[in-house]
Amino acid sequence: MHLNRRNFAKTLAAASLGALIPTNSFASAPAIIKRSGKLKLSFRTYELQLTHTFTVASYSRNTTPVVLTEIEYEGLIGYGEASMPPYLGESQASVTSFLKKVDLEQFNDPFRLDDILTYVDSVDKNNRAAKACIDIALHDLIGKIVNQPLYKLWGLNPTKAPMTSFTIGIDTPEVVREKTKEASRFEVLKVKLGKGNDKEMINTIREITDVPLYVDVNQGWKDKNKALEMIHWLKEKGIVFVEQPMPKTQIDDMAWLTENSPLPTVADEAFQRLSDVAKFKGVYSGINIKLMKSTGLREAHKMITVAKALDMKVMIGCMTETSCAVSAAAQLSPMVDWADLDGNLLIDNDVYEGMKVVKGKVTLNELPGIGIKKL
Repeated sequence: MHLNRRNFAKTLAAASLGALIPTNSFASAPAIIKRSGKLKLSFRTYELQLTHTFTVASYSRNTTPVVLTEIEYEGLIGYGEASMPPYLGESQASVTSFLKKVDLEQFNDPFRLDDILTYVDSVDKNNRAAKACIDIALHDLIGKIVNQPLYKLWGLNPTKAPMTSFTIGIDTPEVVREKTKEASRFEVLKVKLGKGNDKEMINTIREITDVPLYVDVNQGWKDKNKALEMIHWLKEKGIVFVEQPMPKTQIDDMAWLTENSPLPTVADEAFQRLSDVAKFKGVYSGINIKLMKSTGLREAHKMITVAKALDMKVMIGCMTETSCAVSAAAQLSPMVDWADLDGNLLIDNDVYEGMKVVKGKVTLNELPGIGIKKL
């Protein structure tokens, strides 16, 4: 079969990337690809409109601010996103301020991810969502250069992607019933607890469905003995695990609860970056990885590898996001135990189309990079 030079180069690049060890997933592309352009970063603010008011233990909201990014290189564009729910401590102003400091034009080879993202991480402290939107766009760009989806470059089997949960926020029984009925196509639901009406929330949902439930308390329980009592009750109601049941500062109480709990416990607000994984061994049963906390796909991939080596459970989650960031996280989903990738399904003004949920399951497509297209 005859291949022209451009397609031959793409094929070689894809083969090279796909064969790499997962913890060092991308390296410089083969020399046959000539790279002379520069990376050009652009961004704009955007406001996500939630379909329903979203209530957790500590706040309610109807919108989520995001920043959408693009990295252009030799006619190709990689897309990225930073989402800023309240607890992250970032804003559109802080993200755009950070991005203005980033000089990607000093780089002429997008495959040098370690060099580029190490530089981006050094520009300023924190700013995790801001760093994530660059990381996502770079990964999307690389996938487009070699014309392959990221999960293939990592050597992952898309059929191993798990079911995703759909989130039911804290609300009145009437609204909870309505939301549960709307979520009938999902095989797993995630229920927000922690505002004092926990049993009412679970019992209301159980009036409608008997599907497995994930529970997210968002640090809402303060007393470890009452928390343990509640977890025993939840186990009888078909709950799979309990996410962030206690405040992230109560580390000793959390370790005691995990040791005595009949259900796995999962760290969310307490868990941010790669260095946190090992120190939470024994404190939680597992971790919830979100790209907005991990600074993006590169570090998230490393987190999964470390957590698995420590025999910890792994969940891949998201904030309220467009299909851009959700589809990026979905590329890692064949590696994890649980998925909560519904952020794009909670909004009514998505600007991309990407990963789909089919019969409750994360379903990856064949589009290159993170697998999205603009609407």
